Amino acid sequence: MAERVRFASSRGPALAGLIDPPAEPVRGWGVFAHGFALSKDSPGAARTCKQLAAEGIGMLRFDNLGLGDSEGDWGDGSFAVKVDDTVLAAEFLAGRGTAPDILVGHSLGGAAVIAAANRIPSVRAVATIGAPFEPKNVERHYQALVDRVIEDGHAEWLVGGKALILKRSLVEDFRRAELRHHVEDLGLPLLVMHSPTDSTVDVANASRIFQAAKHPRSFVALEGSDHLLTASGQAQRAARVISAWADPYLTSVD
Repeated sequence: MAERVRFASSRGPALAGLIDPPAEPVRGWGVFAHGFALSKDSPGAARTCKQLAAEGIGMLRFDNLGLGDSEGDWGDGSFAVKVDDTVLAAEFLAGRGTAPDILVGHSLGGAAVIAAANRIPSVRAVATIGAPFEPKNVERHYQALVDRVIEDGHAEWLVGGKALILKRSLVEDFRRAELRHHVEDLGLPLLVMHSPTDSTVDVANASRIFQAAKHPRSFVALEGSDHLLTASGQAQRAARVISAWADPYLTSVD
C-alpha cells in the first residue's frame, strides 16, 4: 500500500506525496516529477511509479504547488519552483533513510529532474519521459491568455474542468528558464525516452536533449505511446525499461 506523506514546499505550503514501497529485494529509491498541470495520480506518474516499485525501486511521487492534494496557489509556482520542490522531495526521502538513487520525470517533470539532479548528492542516474528541451514551450497551452496575463498580472485558465490562475511571474519564469546548460553539466547517466508519435511534445525535443548530453547517455523510443502514457501498458513498459537501464546505478539495498 502506498504511504501518504506531506512535506513543505519551497514556497511554504505543504505538498502531498505518495511513497510506493519497493518489493523485495529492494534495489533502490527514486523521486518522480509529474508533468505541467498534472498530478501524482495521473496515469504517467501513478502507473510508472507502481511498476518501478514492483521491480524493487521505491518511488516518491508528489503533487506540485496547488495541484492534486497539495496546498498553495498553482499560480505562485514556476519552473524554478518545480525544480526547488523536486530537490525538497529528495531531501524528504533522504530524511527517512532512503535517499534517492534515481530521478524520473515525465513531460515538464523531465526537464525539472535534469535541472534538479546536481543539487541532490545521492542521485546516480536520471530518466526522462516525453520531456521538452525548452520549458517555455508550455506557453502554447495557454497562448490565448498570455497577453491578458502580462497586461493584468493574472488570468483564469481552465484545465480539465479545474480553474487555475495564471500569473505574470509564472509566465515570465518559464520564458527565462534554460535547460541546455543543465543537460551539458549533468555529469550523470541519462536515459531519454520519447514516443516518435508524441503530438504534445515533439520527439525533436528528445534529440536536442540527447545531443546536448554527455556520455553515458541512452535513448529509447516509446513506439506507439501517447504523451500522457494513458493506453494500457504504456507506462508500465516505460518503467520496465527504466528499471533495467538503472540497475548498475542503484544501491541494491538488502
